[in-house]
Amino acid sequence: MTFNFAEHAHRRFNPLICEWVLVSPHRTERPWQGQVEPVQPETTVSYDPKCYMCPGNKRASGAKNPDYKSSLVFDNDFPALRRETPRNTLEDGLLLARGESGICHVVCFSPRHDLTLSRMEIQAIREIVDVWAAQYAELGAIENIQHVQIFENRGAMMGASNPHPHCQIWATSSLPNMTERELNSFTFHRMTKSHCLLCSYLDQELKARERLVCENDHFVALVPFWAVWPFETLVISKRHAGSLADLSNGERDSLADLLKKLTTRYDHLFSAPFPYSMGFHQSPTDRAPHPEWHLHAHFYPPLLRSATVRKFMVGFELLGSPQRDLTAEQAAERLRGVSDR
Repeated sequence: MTFNFAEHAHRRFNPLICEWVLVSPHRTERPWQGQVEPVQPETTVSYDPKCYMCPGNKRASGAKNPDYKSSLVFDNDFPALRRETPRNTLEDGLLLARGESGICHVVCFSPRHDLTLSRMEIQAIREIVDVWAAQYAELGAIENIQHVQIFENRGAMMGASNPHPHCQIWATSSLPNMTERELNSFTFHRMTKSHCLLCSYLDQELKARERLVCENDHFVALVPFWAVWPFETLVISKRHAGSLADLSNGERDSLADLLKKLTTRYDHLFSAPFPYSMGFHQSPTDRAPHPEWHLHAHFYPPLLRSATVRKFMVGFELLGSPQRDLTAEQAAERLRGVSDR
């Protein structure tokens, strides 16, 4: 029997976190009788008097939003981390705990309640890129902050508590699990291959062009060979840069352009508002040089076959290894096949 990646079960290796994913492409034909998610219509009002992120409205803390005209950054009213948390340690046999301090910010993309990234003008997205870069530099310069995580949860399915387009920034006093695993992989690859892991991977993907979704002069969006989520994508800077703050003006323009094109493709994929969790992985801010780090962003959308069928992490995925039915090549083809306008 001749092996076929598009038909036969196989495992793919993720070199960023040194983890395998099981791919079972023959299962895409199975009938779906599981849970069906209700379609949630996109917000169409430009201002909601009950929204705590709209201009001039009161937030849960009682603070009043200014009449902002572009983006707004404020301290999270219900932060997961606080600056004043002591760095105490508990060690009792196998029980280990450490206090974790940090800072949590919210960034409203626009005063408009109905403007997602896909609906915004590129110049407006570019202004958000500048805000992200400034926040990374500002928070990363604070003593004891080792990592700045910028992320967006879009849609109630992904836990967004407010439909007003926004993202969060959590600055932590230690490296999160995924960042630490990626750092270890970046470091090991540089030590053993004398080259950047993502630079090498991007070179290979640009030659193959099987999993590319869209690209411009400075950025590429692709479905990674090892993708776990059905339409997961990886956004990679073509130049070896460590953070958003390292990007030139032209690169920031390109990132804004690519984010609009990618999120627009997501919205067109199932002709419905497309939920996802997205986050940038940037160089740690632990005062150490990190020449091995390469700026990238992950998009994790949960939808599998339509706007109503979600991909759950259950069973073997929780107890064994991550598993997916759609191959990375099939997912990239689907994404390339929809409009970015």
